Amino acid sequence: MAAVSKPHSISIRIFGFLRHYMDTRGLSYAFDKDIDAKGEPAYEIAVELHIPPKKIEAVFINGSVKNIYDSVFPGDRVAFIPYGTPGPYRVFLGMARKNIERERHEKTLANSKGQK
Repeated sequence: MAAVSKPHSISIRIFGFLRHYMDTRGLSYAFDKDIDAKGEPAYEIAVELHIPPKKIEAVFINGSVKNIYDSVFPGDRVAFIPYGTPGPYRVFLGMARKNIERERHEKTLANSKGQK
């Protein structure tokens, strides 16, 4: 496992057609990004990169599938994966389960905004 060069940075990788969003801004598919020591949700990182979260099916943090709302901390490795991964892999890698959690979280957010 390669260490991230800066003490307050994360290593980011962009896969599949999500690379289009990097191409339009002239950015690399693999780079380091400075991050606050307190961490930041992967969702917010995607938004900062102008990658629509609705286009992301999975977020890998340090090699494990995580919820897009989970926080990323300095030293972490993050990969954004688009929709289109074949069905069995979605199940074996845990992507299907994380997407169910994501849907619940987004429904809760929508309900709480509706009550305000």
